[in-house]
Amino acid sequence: MIETAPIFDRNNDVIPLMVKLQNQGIIKDIQDNYLYWDKIKYKAKDCKSEELWYAVKFFRYLRSSELQFGNYKFNYLITDYMQRTLHQFDLHIGGNLGSNVGIAETDKTKFMISSIMEEAISSSQMEGASTTRKKAKEMIQQDKKPRNKSEQMIMNNYITMKHIVQHKSEEISLEKILYLHKLITSGTLDDKEDEGTLRDDNEVHVVNHVNGEIVHTPPQHEELNELLKDLSYFFNNDNQNFIHPIIKGCIIHFMIGWIHPFSDGNGRTARALFYWYMLKRGYWLTEYLSISRIIKDTKAQYEKAYLYTEIDGNDLGYFITYHIKTMEKAYTALKEYISRKQREVIQAAKFMRIPSVNERMAQILKVIHDDSDRVLNIKEIQSRFNVSSFTARTDLKTLVELGFLEIIQVNKKKQNFIKSDNFDVVLNKHLK
Repeated sequence: MIETAPIFDRNNDVIPLMVKLQNQGIIKDIQDNYLYWDKIKYKAKDCKSEELWYAVKFFRYLRSSELQFGNYKFNYLITDYMQRTLHQFDLHIGGNLGSNVGIAETDKTKFMISSIMEEAISSSQMEGASTTRKKAKEMIQQDKKPRNKSEQMIMNNYITMKHIVQHKSEEISLEKILYLHKLITSGTLDDKEDEGTLRDDNEVHVVNHVNGEIVHTPPQHEELNELLKDLSYFFNNDNQNFIHPIIKGCIIHFMIGWIHPFSDGNGRTARALFYWYMLKRGYWLTEYLSISRIIKDTKAQYEKAYLYTEIDGNDLGYFITYHIKTMEKAYTALKEYISRKQREVIQAAKFMRIPSVNERMAQILKVIHDDSDRVLNIKEIQSRFNVSSFTARTDLKTLVELGFLEIIQVNKKKQNFIKSDNFDVVLNKHLK
């Protein structure tokens, strides 16, 4: 699927051209976007396309760092774009909540829960889960049992993300990677024996489903143990030569996809391990970023980043650049989401003027006010506000007593809550 580039020969003839293009700023633009031959060949002006490609490759060769996993060598160049963006991430994805995105420490759980749900839904939809976002959120919030494979994938991802948050300070190991895979794939694979188990053959390939072309043949299954042990060491230890933690996280994400150690669920496992590493290294705001939602919207670029890396001598720069751009978009989306939620809190403030109504109840009233057909239950309120079942029940029952909600008895134990017929009358009486 990717055009093969001219074979690069490291010779001194290209140095004068490389220096000239560097002085003109042409190489910087190409490197910051980490372009491959299929784009670079159209940028040549005062030289041949091949000569421009050789100059770019020589520039990367002189400044690249090298890594090894098993018998495989990888390299990458740290560009100005990467350094500039990593600096911004260091300022905003670590530190304390107020200085980064302007919300109170006490509001963390509200935003965290929603972001974990978004990540679980998007990561699963990328792998074929076909339910809608609304139905998926209702299933998680109301603690419903998954009805099909798609919903099971999403619930597994949600459970896995919560597991990572709880164990984020721990080191990784082969056994923990297998357990993570088992959590993610439970009840969703054709063969249950494949859950949490390394593939035991070499029949797994990454295929272009449009034309059946094999685009990636992963390492032999006999190499998997050594490769994953090397990756675990890379995850747990600092290298002799410093690698920025976000760069390392991107590499960990790439390597699981490239090694492809499982018969299925490799992408979900790769993204989960990225989150784990980022949280372990103190980038706590990663917990709030839905990386997979951005990747899902740019899936073709995600797949090409893998292909560019492999076809160009395992140059990880393509994937790292794509991943950092994805994180930028996810961070921007988070800030917009928080801004929207803050506006909702401000809008809900008028309900706080009602006697006996607390902040949670005010937000429940706003939900019902904006969506008259909304059906609530105790599990959803418990999940939405990260409170106990008793607290959720008390809030809802209080709103019933105040005349805002009505109870629908589902069965002997379960109750749903809907907007009462007198909602507007009661509200106007309190807000006069």
